[in-house]
Amino acid sequence: MIQLIIVDDHFHVREAWSWVLGQVPGIKVIAQCANGQEAIDSAARLKPDLMLMDVNMSPVDGIEATRTIRGLYPHIKIIAISVQAERAYVNEMLRSGASGYVTKNSSSQEMIMAIDEVMAGKTYICEEVGHLRPALATQAQAPA
Repeated sequence: MIQLIIVDDHFHVREAWSWVLGQVPGIKVIAQCANGQEAIDSAARLKPDLMLMDVNMSPVDGIEATRTIRGLYPHIKIIAISVQAERAYVNEMLRSGASGYVTKNSSSQEMIMAIDEVMAGKTYICEEVGHLRPALATQAQAPA
């Protein structure tokens, strides 16, 4: 059973993903967080397998939260979720320790595919930013 935390500053986004992913056998949504600081606190307390992390939040954004969580709990995998499809956002989340990037335009099937790939130890980049894949692979491997 994959224990998952959804992190997004929009309540309705959290609720929608929670409902959709709650229907998937093998996935259990164990918490929802409204910002990066809540995500860091929940990671420490709940030790999830996976977190879906919005990029743009305050007071602590998804980039900083991802960097902190991956530094403290390297076993927790993170998939970035964002409306942003630009290379800079994708690169920064991957450099911060995310194992995947899915835009909010992605289908629930694509999110489930991303979860499966990331939990299998792979990196997943959604179709919407898929045209960036070759450049992302090179840049993600470059030292920060």
